[in-house]
Amino acid sequence: MDMGQAKYILVGEDDKFYGKIYLTKFPKEGLDVKVVTDGQQVLDELKARRPDLLLLDMVMPVKDGFAVLSEIHKDPGLSDLKVIVLSSLGQEEDTKKAIELGANDYIVKTNVSIGEIVDKVKSFLVN
Repeated sequence: MDMGQAKYILVGEDDKFYGKIYLTKFPKEGLDVKVVTDGQQVLDELKARRPDLLLLDMVMPVKDGFAVLSEIHKDPGLSDLKVIVLSSLGQEEDTKKAIELGANDYIVKTNVSIGEIVDKVKSFLVN
């Protein structure tokens, strides 16, 4: 899948296991990826380099995913940013809250394979 310059994906994920998977898998798919491990780092990184897509865990130190979504939502320069939430929180109210705060999709990461996550990411990058 040739999209010219590699698409840049920012991942907010404090679980080292998942972080390592993303850092291994996405470059094999021709994607540029950076993993940061807390919500404040996500916000700092968004200011430094706008990603084509943000993958966001909900449970992170410093600022959780809901706080990050809330900040993105308030920033006119980021309000159209594509965000996929990848979380272990599977409660309906968590999903609803994330979508209301501007997430484009919500995936319970324990329910899907890394291949399914990659496919989902790619589908968002072509739209």
